[in-house]
Amino acid sequence: MELSVRNLCFAYPNRSLFWEYSFTVGAGITWLRGRNGAGKTTLLKLLAGSLHAPKGDIFLDGCNLRQQGFEWRLQCFWCSSETPDFAWLTVQEFLDLHMSLYPAARAADLNINLAAFGLLPMLKQTIDTLSLGQHKKMYLSLALALPVKLLLIDEPFNALDVEAAYYLREQLSDPARQASQCILMTSHVAPDVPLVGEMIVDD
Repeated sequence: MELSVRNLCFAYPNRSLFWEYSFTVGAGITWLRGRNGAGKTTLLKLLAGSLHAPKGDIFLDGCNLRQQGFEWRLQCFWCSSETPDFAWLTVQEFLDLHMSLYPAARAADLNINLAAFGLLPMLKQTIDTLSLGQHKKMYLSLALALPVKLLLIDEPFNALDVEAAYYLREQLSDPARQASQCILMTSHVAPDVPLVGEMIVDD
């Protein structure tokens, strides 16, 4: 498995972040490091297809994000640290919406994660009633359940309690997951998980 970025260029109206930026990573966890504002979250959004780069190509096992957007999204999940859209949806509705986008996803896998994160009692609550930690756990429950090749996680351990952080480390360290997924994650502290590499993101 290989994720390859070639000559990526991206800028905001008042700031350039990436110019002819290229890298290649394989299966396992790659830790994206860099100071605040260096572009770590922006890079994850570009890889997810939620931001568009005017120049450059992104490939995942031969699938080209620019040319095969639909196929790409079936193989990728962006685990954001931001408040999701449609915050008036219940947790169950939000989860059902995302699960429906991935035909191979299994509800049983999702329920295991929801139980481990203590979210089963919150399924009927609307998203806007969740705490920051519960919101993070909701996204992570999906991230760990979906059968995707590319998993993008922004600050996965932020706002998690000790038990939830332990469960997440255990799941991310699973050898089967490390062999079958390319996982890029940002973190301000060294993640206590097996890494295949570290990458500095800076302008």
